[in-house]
Amino acid sequence: MTLSQKHVLGLQDMSAQDMLCVLDQAQEMKEILSRPIKKVPTLRGKSVVTVFFENSTRTRISFETAAKTLSADVTGFSASTSSVQKGESLKDTILTLSAMAADVFVIRHQASGAAEFVSRYTDAHVINAGDGQHEHPTQGLLDMLTIRQHKGRIEGLTVAIVGDITHSRVARSNIWGLTRLGAKVRLVGPETLLPAEVRQLPVEVFHDLREGIRDCDVVNVLRIQLERQEAGLFPSLREYAQRFGLNSNALREARPDVLVMHPGPMNRGVEIAADVADGEFSVVEEQVSNGVAVRMALLYLLLGGSDDAVAH
Repeated sequence: MTLSQKHVLGLQDMSAQDMLCVLDQAQEMKEILSRPIKKVPTLRGKSVVTVFFENSTRTRISFETAAKTLSADVTGFSASTSSVQKGESLKDTILTLSAMAADVFVIRHQASGAAEFVSRYTDAHVINAGDGQHEHPTQGLLDMLTIRQHKGRIEGLTVAIVGDITHSRVARSNIWGLTRLGAKVRLVGPETLLPAEVRQLPVEVFHDLREGIRDCDVVNVLRIQLERQEAGLFPSLREYAQRFGLNSNALREARPDVLVMHPGPMNRGVEIAADVADGEFSVVEEQVSNGVAVRMALLYLLLGGSDDAVAH
């Protein structure tokens, strides 16, 4: 199996066939992660550079874990300790790192379009690990893997995405990925937290939590970005929690076998109640482990790893 594209910049431009290819390969990678010794020589001699201009726990560590599990050489770049602090541009940073023979750049940047920009100045593969308010494609893929594992399919399901849609690159990747694979997507939140282009997106919009999640198969709760609170997008965190925080009472509106998801980090007691985050319907921890499998799959598919090396 291979992908039809050199880079993974977003799900808006990824075909359904490529998405399914990643999900199928990720399912195989999960078997490696279940072994006593989680190491295969698949990508021995390949170089993966994680280039992070924003803080990250789950995405960065899971990419580095994925690369190391496949025996790739991993180099971590942090803007805070690099020549970026001396004024070096993104272009010059990438040109410098490319000269060190990187095979893959995994990049997170605060500017929308940064990953696509980087792809113009390197022969290496580029994977977008989150760019501004644009997309976070690997999060979308791991969410779909988690859903498919539990539901057996994505087509025909109804998925509610609840919270701060405007500032969420996760929401955008989920919208494009889920709808391309046949799911119905609802966006639930106050008007001030929905993007201006929402009416052009292939979604239904709800401003009432209970109505929005009614009979849903999946409820994906987004982090309220507290750093945005000063902009006055809603009166207070307490009011937001009362109206849009997912608690056990509201969750009864969803289907009896609903999945509760959250990309993390969580603001417990704000967008999601602690008993729901830790409850029987939550698959938050599975999302994290599936993130490693999805990122292993992408590295394998982009770099053309050996099937024999995966099998053994």
